[in-house]
Amino acid sequence: MSKREADEVTGVETTGHEWDGIKELDNPLPRWWLYIFWATVVFSAVYWVLMPAWPGISGYTKGTRGHSDRAQVAQQLEALKDLRGAEAARLTRASLQEIESDPELQEYALTVGQSVFGDNCATCHGTGGAGAKGYPNLRDDVWLWGGSLDEIHHTLQVGVRSDHPEARFSQMPAFGRDQMLNAGQISDLTEYVVRLSGREADAAAVGRAAPIFAEQCASCHGVTGQGDKAQGAPNLTDAEWLYGSSREEIRTQIWSGRNGVMPAWSGRFDPETLKALAVYVHANAGGQ
Repeated sequence: MSKREADEVTGVETTGHEWDGIKELDNPLPRWWLYIFWATVVFSAVYWVLMPAWPGISGYTKGTRGHSDRAQVAQQLEALKDLRGAEAARLTRASLQEIESDPELQEYALTVGQSVFGDNCATCHGTGGAGAKGYPNLRDDVWLWGGSLDEIHHTLQVGVRSDHPEARFSQMPAFGRDQMLNAGQISDLTEYVVRLSGREADAAAVGRAAPIFAEQCASCHGVTGQGDKAQGAPNLTDAEWLYGSSREEIRTQIWSGRNGVMPAWSGRFDPETLKALAVYVHANAGGQ
């Protein structure tokens, strides 16, 4: 057996491997590394005995501890169900006002409500409830049907223009599409609405549109255009616009009469969940 070459500087034997003139020394592994390595080997052997480890043809080794993640998760879910059941029972018994006045119960309701909102409402109203074009902002103080806790809860129950027999219902006529007004009258009415919102508008058009507004629009929006929550008619004098505030967008709304739909959630959620969702929306809303 030939003796291996030794490094001239360190005196350590080489392995015989060489790359680009660099020779590999045959240094022993550090003791701490060897200790850790053998410790992992021992740990693995013990784990194989104690825990489920080896797959078989029709199953797997169960281990001496009989451990099962599936059973553990089932137990945790059952415990969570029992906990939620107790809290849900409290929600059932409590009124909406009692929920908001009880910090512990309100915290539970807000947690449930946030989860339900994220899964079902955020698609339209946004993750934070700030809304988008055609979808109301739930974080301000502008509410077509009222923003009190009871009113929010009722809206969630029956929806808006939904298939629920008691749905909140209002209808903006399509004055142009249905030929109730001609193009010139709609242009004048657009200027009138622009003036109602406090912006500069064509005075002559506003004058021509005044009797049209009184005849066609005031019954819902009010003589001064401040809206009517009992009918779900928006206030035309503020800076909040569901479909946009430009002249073109206002004209399109008068012409086409867009009417959005909100589902009735009472058919999907139990009463406790509806209460929690109402509390969540109300707690994050402004004004009322």
